[in-house]
Amino acid sequence: MAGLKLSLFPNSSTKPFLISTSHRFPKIFAFSSNDIKVGSNIEVDGSPCKVIEFLHVKPGKGAAFVRTTLRNYVTGNSVEKTFRAGSKIEEANIYKETKQFTYKDAAQYVFMDLTSYEEYRLNEKDVGDKAKFLKEGMDCTLLFWNGKVIDFELPITVKLTVVDVDPGVRGDTAQGGSKPATLDTGAVVSVPLFINRGEEILVDTRNGQYMSRA
Repeated sequence: MAGLKLSLFPNSSTKPFLISTSHRFPKIFAFSSNDIKVGSNIEVDGSPCKVIEFLHVKPGKGAAFVRTTLRNYVTGNSVEKTFRAGSKIEEANIYKETKQFTYKDAAQYVFMDLTSYEEYRLNEKDVGDKAKFLKEGMDCTLLFWNGKVIDFELPITVKLTVVDVDPGVRGDTAQGGSKPATLDTGAVVSVPLFINRGEEILVDTRNGQYMSRA
């Protein structure tokens, strides 16, 4: 049975039982507001949400609580939510799989499982600003909830080509300033003065910053 392991307790009359080890199964431990951290996935009002910010508050009077900012994966909206300290929270059973971005079909981005050739689609509004670093043939991480794709993650580092930039000047160094460069995905990033058109560079997709020549 894939994703399951048998747990035995020696010198005990307890019968063997199965514990889920697959990332597609719900976790067996309880999740409470005390466990909240940035990046936690929880269910609120039946929808999967990601914790963007949180703050544990202990007022002089009254019960402690956790103030959070959540992003709803389904709607894309951000909401404020407060939880009583120690209260039980439903953790969203979100799992990840690697798929390849293959092409854009009108207003949809199409990702493919290279083993089964099954396609998964995300709308433009779901992809958002990540599109400026997305290239055909790029392996990305898709997030699934209840069997549906709800989001995706870019690789942290991507290799892109400079298609438009002011020419470099001999003697320019990395410490000598920067200039805007347009990449083959349409993104515009600041690069050192010595970078020229046609060069490949590495970009950090988390902040859109130039890292180095490829």
